[in-house]
Amino acid sequence: MTQSQTRTAIVTGSARGIGAATAVRLAADGFAVGVVDLEESATKATVETIEAAGGKALGVGADVSDATAVQNAVDTVAEKLGPPTVLINNAGITKDNLLFKMTENDWDAVMGVHLRGSFLMTKAVQKHMVDAKWGRVVNLSSTSALGNRGQANYSTAKAGLQGFTKTLAIELGKFGVTANCIAPGFIASEMTKATAERLGVDWEEFKSSRAKEIPVQRPGLPEDIANMVSFFANEASGFVSGQVIYVAGGPKA
Repeated sequence: MTQSQTRTAIVTGSARGIGAATAVRLAADGFAVGVVDLEESATKATVETIEAAGGKALGVGADVSDATAVQNAVDTVAEKLGPPTVLINNAGITKDNLLFKMTENDWDAVMGVHLRGSFLMTKAVQKHMVDAKWGRVVNLSSTSALGNRGQANYSTAKAGLQGFTKTLAIELGKFGVTANCIAPGFIASEMTKATAERLGVDWEEFKSSRAKEIPVQRPGLPEDIANMVSFFANEASGFVSGQVIYVAGGPKA
């Protein structure tokens, strides 16, 4: 991608972890990147990393479950970086608990960020894609979509994103827009480290025990997911749409 052909991408939840790695990778691929997270201040490190490597980025604060905040964020990115034609719906939270302990707020919060957030972001960005007759949507699901104890809310949201992806592929394909979904397995990140802390398990022991369950015998890294996003966002992936790829070190690890 030459400078004159530079496209703009938005990555939600990109202050850290998978989102940050994805934003950095897309910038290295030549995209200008809107780094979106709940608080603009939290995006500073990701933006600085991109700029230090010669890339172009803009940090924007937005609650993706809030329609007005989403539209304002997309408008800001479009004005300052150019119309966004790549969207990575990565923002997510966990509110884990067994079903009988899970509160309505726990359920609604997770659905709000993962499902409502992805819906609002995609709805706001798709106009730019349709106008450009080119676009890429990548949604982040999880192996938890297959079911996971203590995650009725998260598993449901991540499974829902797979259906959302397939519908987007059908509706937007004729406009030159592809939609695909990545379902990560165990990724060594701030989110999984927080899970280990919540469970009272040493982080290194937690990673080691999880790695034993993975065919490739190692935890995933945020960069492993960013590599897959890079493929889906590439010009060369235009005939791949509506797919769910499990990036998990095995068939469904």
